[in-house]
Amino acid sequence: MSAPHPHTAGAPDVPGTAGAVELRCGGRAVARYEYRPQLARRESPRPYLHPVRTLGGTAVTELRPADHVHHLGVSMAVPDVGGANFWGGRTFVRDRGPVELDNHGHQSHLGWPELREDGFTEEIAWQRDGRRLLTERRTVTARALEADRWALDFTTELTNVCGEELSVGSPATNGRPGAGYGGFFWRPPVGPRPPEVFTEDAEGEEAVHGSRAPWLAMATDAWTLVFAGATEDTRRDRWFVRAAEYPGVGSALAWDRRLPLPAGRPVVRRVVTGVADGRLERAAAAEVAARLTGKEAAR
Repeated sequence: MSAPHPHTAGAPDVPGTAGAVELRCGGRAVARYEYRPQLARRESPRPYLHPVRTLGGTAVTELRPADHVHHLGVSMAVPDVGGANFWGGRTFVRDRGPVELDNHGHQSHLGWPELREDGFTEEIAWQRDGRRLLTERRTVTARALEADRWALDFTTELTNVCGEELSVGSPATNGRPGAGYGGFFWRPPVGPRPPEVFTEDAEGEEAVHGSRAPWLAMATDAWTLVFAGATEDTRRDRWFVRAAEYPGVGSALAWDRRLPLPAGRPVVRRVVTGVADGRLERAAAAEVAARLTGKEAAR
């Protein structure tokens, strides 16, 4: 295990205390990772990245916005793991709708197998009422792309360790059509008008929400985010997209059917996100996506 780098912040590595590390890219601070946040149980406490910034310093994440206080920058948030809510807020119950339940889980930092200036590998326990359901190995890396853009590489490896069959669900699998959210989720800030969202061959929230596309972009005048699935399993997942009501992009683990989590067999997903200053048009976003997944030569 690498020693903590000099940008580690917060209290010592003691359960129940706050703690954060800073991610740097090319010598610049680009993100802060809160690995022991102090949050209410109803928000399903979990590690998150906020603020995440462009190389020019513009914030591209939001924390606990008034419209959804359980949206936490960039995080792994899942509304139904064997009935436990790791998303926060109300739980969608078939034939009842959103209901306040005492079923919130939390993700607890266990340690750093590796910790560097540009990223880390972290071990995380997904627990409910003191019982561990999953162990996650999370790897996050910041890497340079060009002078005005960088990439956040986020890999999650979830392993069922509870000794019983588990599966991941969503409001959609529980009866709310189109609400298949849960997994990697990025909450950008609200701007003066809704952001544009597009893929290589579709444009607009209605067209891209629920689509399977190798990459998806969300753009404003100030910033552009280009999300790319970096494994075959990730590319098979559908995109959850919000733009008009609030800005949000997620890679959905359980869009219309539950995802089994067999005991002892890891489920791996990897999303790489290009973070750029200013607005990128479709051609430029496609070039960023190709670099994110190492497919430039194939284009």
